[in-house]
Parts: sequence; structure tokens; C-alpha cells
Amino acid sequence: MNTQNMAYRNYHNYWVYILTNKRNGTLYIGVTGGIDDRMERQIAEEGSKFTSRYKLKMLIYYEEFQYINDAIAREKQLKNWHRRWKINLIEESNPDWNNLWKPLDSETSSE
Repeated sequence: MNTQNMAYRNYHNYWVYILTNKRNGTLYIGVTGGIDDRMERQIAEEGSKFTSRYKLKMLIYYEEFQYINDAIAREKQLKNWHRRWKINLIEESNPDWNNLWKPLDSETSSE
């Protein structure tokens, strides 16, 4: 990869996130460098086959990281947790399982 023409960034955001279709429903854990773009694709059912099949469109938990390696390590850690631990993590910060993602442009959103 030629990095000479790439813009230098002091800080980049990465997110580990959990999606669901309803309270106590199917859970999906992922990592992304663009949460807005990822959620737009999820809403349009253009994400993974798994998220499309189970209609996973509610962002119920996320963590932000500066470094991708840290985000990937956290994603792997959460994926290995028991379901009850994941639910406890979600409910610590989002007890009502509210959808935490707000569309960038509410007029074009399918929500």
C-alpha cells in the first residue's frame, strides 16, 4: 500500500457494537471503522447475511477505540462471553434496550 498520498490522522475512531432485533433477542457483535455507514447498511439490510436474516437493526451497545487492534481484541473477547454476560453488559448502560443509533439524515432513513 502506498501511504505517501494518504492523509495523516492523529486520531481515528473504531467501534465494537452490539445489534439486536428486540429486547433479549438475537445478538450480533461486530467491529467497524464507520458506525454511521455500517448502521445505514444494516437498516437497508445490506449488512451480513446473518444480520439481514434476523433483521438486526437496533444498535443497543457500543464502545469506541482509537486503535483497530484494541477494537478487534475487544470484539473477540465479547464474542467469547456467555450470553448472560453480554446481556448484563448491555443493561448496565442501556437498561431499556433503546436503539442508540440516530440516523444522519432522518428524512432518508427507513426507521
